[in-house]
Amino acid sequence: MPEYLLDVEYNNIIYSEEEVNFKEFECCTFTNCNFSSCVFLAVTFIDCTFNDCTFSGTKINYVAFRTVTFNRCEIKDVNFSMCDKLIFEIAFTDCILDFSKFYTLKIKGTSFTNCSLIAVDFMATDLTEVLFENCDLYRSEFAKAIANKANFKTSYNYTIDPTKTKIKKAVFSLEGLKGLLYKHEIIVR
Repeated sequence: MPEYLLDVEYNNIIYSEEEVNFKEFECCTFTNCNFSSCVFLAVTFIDCTFNDCTFSGTKINYVAFRTVTFNRCEIKDVNFSMCDKLIFEIAFTDCILDFSKFYTLKIKGTSFTNCSLIAVDFMATDLTEVLFENCDLYRSEFAKAIANKANFKTSYNYTIDPTKTKIKKAVFSLEGLKGLLYKHEIIVR
């Protein structure tokens, strides 16, 4: 049975590889913690907040994120696609998620605000109603994704092929149209 931790604040901790395994955290706050060495196994976060934390390269194959918020976190090269898909709810503000993977996940309604999403794998991901607010999506991949009603209006550097990605009623800025037309070699001035 996992260890259950409720309403605890964790500050300035560098976690070892297995330190958080087999634990369930509810209503906990992590500030300035480093999870880069972790290889998560049977870990659950419910209604938790991560502030100024580092997850770069963390292995999160068996993790449940249920209503979890990340603020100013560095989350480079993390594969979210192997997380527990039951009630997978996350939000990111001012985070660096470069080279991370959301492949095949259902992240409907997720918000990415002021995030760096360089070369992120959104292939076959359900991005319905996702908000990309002021995000850098350079070289991110959207093939076979469902981005219906997603909002890209204030984001930039994306290239999305409308023949390979469902984008019905998605919102784009006039400036961002070049990211939808790139494969046709059309010049927009």
